[in-house]
Amino acid sequence: MPTRENPSNFDVLVLGGGPGGATAALALARKGLSVAVVDRLTFPHFHIGESFLPRNLQLIKELGLEARLAALPQVAKHGAEFAMGHGEELGSISFAEGLVKGETYAFNIERAPFDAMLLDAAKDAGAHLFLGVAAKSFPRLADGDVSVVLDDGRTLEGRYLLDATGQSTVLGKHLGLRNVLSDLKKVAYFGHFHHVERPSGLEGGYIRIAMCDEGWFWIIPIDEERTSIGLVLDATFAKTAGVAPNQMLAWAIARCPYVERLCRHATFPTENGTIADFSYRCEPYAGPGYFLLGDAATFVDPIFSTGVCLAMMSAVHLADGLAAMIAGETTAEKVRADYVRYVDGSSSAFFRMVRLFYRHAFRDVLLEEDAPLGVRRAVISLLAGEVFPRPSWAVRWRLAIFLLFVRLQPFWAVAPRKRRWSLFAAESGVRTK
Repeated sequence: MPTRENPSNFDVLVLGGGPGGATAALALARKGLSVAVVDRLTFPHFHIGESFLPRNLQLIKELGLEARLAALPQVAKHGAEFAMGHGEELGSISFAEGLVKGETYAFNIERAPFDAMLLDAAKDAGAHLFLGVAAKSFPRLADGDVSVVLDDGRTLEGRYLLDATGQSTVLGKHLGLRNVLSDLKKVAYFGHFHHVERPSGLEGGYIRIAMCDEGWFWIIPIDEERTSIGLVLDATFAKTAGVAPNQMLAWAIARCPYVERLCRHATFPTENGTIADFSYRCEPYAGPGYFLLGDAATFVDPIFSTGVCLAMMSAVHLADGLAAMIAGETTAEKVRADYVRYVDGSSSAFFRMVRLFYRHAFRDVLLEEDAPLGVRRAVISLLAGEVFPRPSWAVRWRLAIFLLFVRLQPFWAVAPRKRRWSLFAAESGVRTK
């Protein structure tokens, strides 16, 4: 039977206690609403995605969580380095060069303590946590009346339901909304390494991206000793490698001169993790009684480290709308329409860039440091996360020119053409594990 300590009826039910769900719960609880957070896992637990954007740091400060963040081990991220896999042609960006004034650095951090920190903040604000239990069914989904049956037999009721279950897309699958994007069907292999080489100074915190015809590697320093390394491949190529999925990362590093050099003194994990089929949309992002948040709404690609920023920024924006709606100051229809506009407006430029990233011409132009008309500075602002509620006009018209350069590049060398490099055609090095 529900009690004051263990209630079963709330203003908002949040599925998923990751960054999006925790931020939504925090913001809603601070507005005086009753919130339940349901997660099938307990915290802390491992999660991939350790690189953040400057706009994310600004949001942390706006939420008053700067001191909590500072207490966690992390690496300051002032920019990024991009390279072809052969390692002969490099280009870098510094967030301080951005066109839009904002934070000039971000952070790389292990997700387990970061996610737990956000959820603890939501709990401290008054959110009720139901951890280690999963949502089993959804008997009611209507504006002002939702219910969730948990796998331990309990039923939670509320006015609105937020799905922040990330790539599990629990509600999206239940409603049949999940649609894998066939042109961006990817698979990722990842692990944490010790003693990967990195430069001294500010550049030591740069994320590094190594590009090949079949995909790309990430190299992200997350503390003084550990580095997150991952490989994203087109799913079709991945099937042709003939390598066990849990050994794919070591196999690929041995074939990539740029990454192999950084890892020559590194300690490798015994096997890597794998995520498959992660490019998808769950539309519509909102419907009667529910809203889809962050990766539970859509996930295209991790190349620009946008996932957590989009989820947390959308969570704060949605919390404002939900609070106004529950207070009777607006309608559910208006909040849904506004939320969809916000998600589409802030993410559309990223998604356009992601689709172009896998063209070699895009990489030629991306590595060009002498682009005219402030185009490079606009791209840096985009990569810093300055897109909310949508990119400014000063950024948008420069991005349009950047995309024009990409389309012209195969026919007329707007930027010096870089030598392509194929991971699958490369010869393996000595180090294989």
